[in-house]
Amino acid sequence: MASDHTVGFEPADRLEQDRESVRRRFWGKFKQVVAQLPFAEDLLAAYYCAFDKQTPRHVQAALLGAVAYFILPFDFMPDVLPLLGFTDDAAVLATAIRMVASHITQEHRDAARAALKRGIDTTDGTE
Repeated sequence: MASDHTVGFEPADRLEQDRESVRRRFWGKFKQVVAQLPFAEDLLAAYYCAFDKQTPRHVQAALLGAVAYFILPFDFMPDVLPLLGFTDDAAVLATAIRMVASHITQEHRDAARAALKRGIDTTDGTE
C-alpha cells in the first residue's frame, strides 16, 4: 500500500522501470511541446544524464522519475494550460537536478544544447 505522500506517483514509478518506454514517449512529447518549455535544455541534459551508462544507478533512477513525470499524460497541473501547464513538471525536474547536479556533466549539457540547435525535427533520441 502506498503511503499518503506517494499517492499519484505510481505511474511514474512504473515508467522508471521501463526505460525504453520512457525513451520513446519522451521524444514524442518533447517534440510536441519544446517551443513552450523554458527549461528544455535542462530537461534534455537530465535525459542524457539518465541514459548515460556512466551515470550511477541511483542518479539514473532520480532523473528517470523526473523525465517519466514529464511524459505522463496526466499530472497535478495539466500541460495544456497556457503558461501554468508545465510548472509542476519544471518543479519536479528542478528538484531532481538539484539532488544530482554534480552528475550532469558538461557533455550532457553540450549534447542538449546541440540537439536544440539542430532543431527538434532532427532529434530522434538515439544519441
